Amino acid sequence: MRLKDKVAIVTGGASGIGESTIKEMVKEGAKVVIADLNEEAGSLLANKLCKDGKEAIYMKVDVTDEEMVQRMVASTIDQFGRIDILFNNAGIGSTQPTDEVSMEDWRNMLSVNLDGVFLAAKHVIKYMRKNGGGSIVNNASILGHVGQGATLAYTASKGAVVNLTKTLALEYVSENIRVNAVSPGYIDTPLISGATDEKRNLLISLHPLGRLGKPDEVAKAVVFLASDDASFITGTSLAVDGGYLAR
Repeated sequence: MRLKDKVAIVTGGASGIGESTIKEMVKEGAKVVIADLNEEAGSLLANKLCKDGKEAIYMKVDVTDEEMVQRMVASTIDQFGRIDILFNNAGIGSTQPTDEVSMEDWRNMLSVNLDGVFLAAKHVIKYMRKNGGGSIVNNASILGHVGQGATLAYTASKGAVVNLTKTLALEYVSENIRVNAVSPGYIDTPLISGATDEKRNLLISLHPLGRLGKPDEVAKAVVFLASDDASFITGTSLAVDGGYLAR
């Protein structure tokens, strides 16, 4: 019960890595807010967890909308009285040659993947300060550390998340607010399930461990960074990548 009585917000919490992290957090004793645009999936997950005796609520949130983010934070305080953990997980991806990327696509990618991290952290920090500290974990990517063709907007946004993490960690270290990131490799989520066998095998071959990652493997890393087990860790990006970045 490493997160007993802690209150956590997970953006993009209704599916994939976010859903797995929510489930892992409640197993560890946390009260959770599932923040997501998908009302059906978010509500179903919250209802299931509550039936299992866990404390979970769903909030519809567009992380690019500052007013919605502010309401998410205020509603969490109204419901639970505090915020101890923020997992900035909401994000989107695309594969498109750079010369075909529209300005609208570029702005949308940065808005979700980068602005959303900034806005949630901005509005959560003051409540963590009142608690005497807290833990923020940002979902970056292996592609925040290395380049890859036809992913310019995505790699730019995730590289920015890695450095945003370092800056926040240094800025708020004196207030006992730790800020870290996870950098997953290719994870076997619904985003990949529709890939052709050829594409899937190519992705598998990029990982020295010889397989794709599982959402719960990333979730366990997030819980570790969020917990007091990582009390001497801040400003880092933990690769959960099957050896991808070691090549």
